[in-house]
Amino acid sequence: MKSRPADSDALRDLRRILDLRAKLSDSIRRFFRDRGFLEVDTPVVLPANAPEANIDAIPAGAGWLRTSPELHMKRLLAAGYERIFQLGPVAREGEHGRWHHPEFTLLEWYRAGAGYLEILADAKALLSFIARELRGATDFTWQGKPVSFAQELWEKQTVSQAFIAHAGWDPALKFDPDRFDLDLVTRVEPALPADRPVVLIDYPAPLAALARRKPGDPARAERWELYLAGIELANAYSELTDPSEQRARFEQANAARQKRAAKPYPLDEAFLAALEHMPPSGGIALGVDRLLMILADADSLDGVLPFRHG
Repeated sequence: MKSRPADSDALRDLRRILDLRAKLSDSIRRFFRDRGFLEVDTPVVLPANAPEANIDAIPAGAGWLRTSPELHMKRLLAAGYERIFQLGPVAREGEHGRWHHPEFTLLEWYRAGAGYLEILADAKALLSFIARELRGATDFTWQGKPVSFAQELWEKQTVSQAFIAHAGWDPALKFDPDRFDLDLVTRVEPALPADRPVVLIDYPAPLAALARRKPGDPARAERWELYLAGIELANAYSELTDPSEQRARFEQANAARQKRAAKPYPLDEAFLAALEHMPPSGGIALGVDRLLMILADADSLDGVLPFRHG
């Protein structure tokens, strides 16, 4: 009789997690279908990702694995689709750690005629719905600590407010990328409440590569990030629809990549051409594995991923 592979016991022990992941995927799909969203699929191997200074794509043949389905989904908005979502794999090079993995599952949804505040309302409703579906209530515990997904408990702070309070400066008025990254990780994030969803909103304009600037406030962009149990979970914004400005931002991102000795990426010309026809829209990317980790009461992504790299 042949012996079982060495990892068979570990994989069998993950049955509860796999059942929970399947239920989470089903709940997400039901939530969006009930609200008139169309589920879409877009390519996984791309000739071009959106250039971003600190996100590296994994080479795949003559192209790269997608770091996000964003550009293709926006092309669908430009073609007249109004409410779309996608649940699927993405990959990023060098992503390793308790909250990071080189391959992970991303949920993205987009709404034509909406902005980042409408997307925020969607997110509140979605997480409340999912908590009730998977944990039976909006209030439960993660790693022995109370967590609430209740919509009325969400807390919202501007990035400027959070940095002034916990780091002593306003990054929107005089942006310093190195200082921002350091203070965000060491001062701001540790000070955020961990028992409820917290939204950091209105990011400095240099940190919003694909987001629209706030009308009348060019130093800030209509972008927010969601923290849950102290973990960054989602990134949302009102979409930039000006092709000239978007091209300039991509070129700036490529210049920043070259400055840190990383290769620049080609520009997606089909996406840039489609922007001329894209309506005002809002969109979001939400990390499904991190959400599952909290719902499953796991202490790291390793606890919810049956097959891991490295």
